[in-house]
Amino acid sequence: MARPARNAPVDLSQRAALTVGLIERLSCPTDTKGQAFLRDSEAPGLRVRVTNTGAKSFVFEGKLNRQTIRRTIGDVRSWTIEQARAEARRLAVMLDAGMDPREVDKRRAEERLARAAADQAMAEAQKAAQVTVREVWDAYLEARKDHWGATHYNDHVKLARAGGQVARRGTRGTGLTVDMPLFPLMGLPLRALDAATVEAWAAKEAKTRPTSARLAWRLLKVFLNWCAEQPQYAGLVQSTNAAGTRKTREVLGRPKVKTDALLREQLAAWFAGVRAIQNPTISAAIQVMLLTGARPNEVLSMRWEDVNTKWRGLTIRDKVEGERVIPLTPYVLSLLQALPRRNEWVFASTRAVSMDEQNARRRARRAEASGAQPQAGGVVVASASGYISEPRDPHARACAVAGIDGLTLHGLRRSFKSLTEWLEIPAGVVAQIMGHKPSATAEKHYTVRPLDLLRIHHERIEAWILEQANMPAANPPAVPRLALNDGGRHYA
Repeated sequence: MARPARNAPVDLSQRAALTVGLIERLSCPTDTKGQAFLRDSEAPGLRVRVTNTGAKSFVFEGKLNRQTIRRTIGDVRSWTIEQARAEARRLAVMLDAGMDPREVDKRRAEERLARAAADQAMAEAQKAAQVTVREVWDAYLEARKDHWGATHYNDHVKLARAGGQVARRGTRGTGLTVDMPLFPLMGLPLRALDAATVEAWAAKEAKTRPTSARLAWRLLKVFLNWCAEQPQYAGLVQSTNAAGTRKTREVLGRPKVKTDALLREQLAAWFAGVRAIQNPTISAAIQVMLLTGARPNEVLSMRWEDVNTKWRGLTIRDKVEGERVIPLTPYVLSLLQALPRRNEWVFASTRAVSMDEQNARRRARRAEASGAQPQAGGVVVASASGYISEPRDPHARACAVAGIDGLTLHGLRRSFKSLTEWLEIPAGVVAQIMGHKPSATAEKHYTVRPLDLLRIHHERIEAWILEQANMPAANPPAVPRLALNDGGRHYA
């Protein structure tokens, strides 16, 4: 029998044994239909479909419950004829068993998707189970940073810091820093941070550093509350806060009420000891802390732009209102005027630092920690901030000379408040000078004190303290009258 020509038409009305050549010759009569079918004579139900665009594919067609079932097997370029026949026979067997191939395939596809989803969920659960406290802690800090003050944020960073760094203070540079209280928890999986773990941690930390441990515990408790509110972490923490158990609270104990404060009869000895400090900047800073009642960091971070000698006002940048303006009393003014202007800070470090110096110091510390030989030309930096750090040691030595035990820098703030009791100064005046929030409705909403009124009381307080210390009172310069009654918060 002669082989048909390549362009010879195919008789679509008859079954034919499918061959590659026959399929190549197959075309659709475009003048009548959009598609045409060539039936296979060897596999019942198998057809080749051709569209008027020339696309060809294997198709299975059969009947189930008197309804025509048609399923596309695949493109003729992807499937061989024998593969298509095997698939057609499989589908025919399913029809003989009364099963609709479309429903079977749909059910299998759903099962595959369900298995894939279950596998993915299991993988995510396993991954979530390995998420460490450190990873979530860093995410927590990043999410809450804009809602916190700098000090509160730094507490979170500091209390979770690892040790092992060369200590710059306290050990003369010969020792290493220790791990901070929260660091032992940072490497644990978040899921493992249960009540028993926190209780064991608290019992250990309370033995050596209860004050830091209490602060770390409070931060940890808020952190776990935040985790419980986040969908991605809620399943990893206990339903009840693991850090909120009674046992943990009892182990850490309550903070003791601090009572360190200067007595009236100790003022003379204290001033003598502080004024004997060789560094005039440190000496002045400590005296300003007592005479203003300000927090140590509020005094040390004071800039020259905060000192207004014309209106004799002092801007204090505090943690409550952002800033407050208090009177610049005569003796405090004389202390500030005697200080050199090294940089923008009033209580500047004796060696003002540049970025190059800070970087050089960091490189030297890293080299020392790694055991490498530091490069020549290293710089010893007094304070990276540009102003002196809290002068605890000089103050402690001055107190030792004066015979005063246990007085801290913050105790000077407590001393200011306590000493004002001798003069019966209104409590609201003292609170406004110190930066405490008003404690009564009338004080909060109805009492407005201009800077001139605060000055009357504040200068009286200073003069009395100096008198008790057997020191000459400074002569106050003349002060121009304020043009506006501004509540003691702003001046021209």
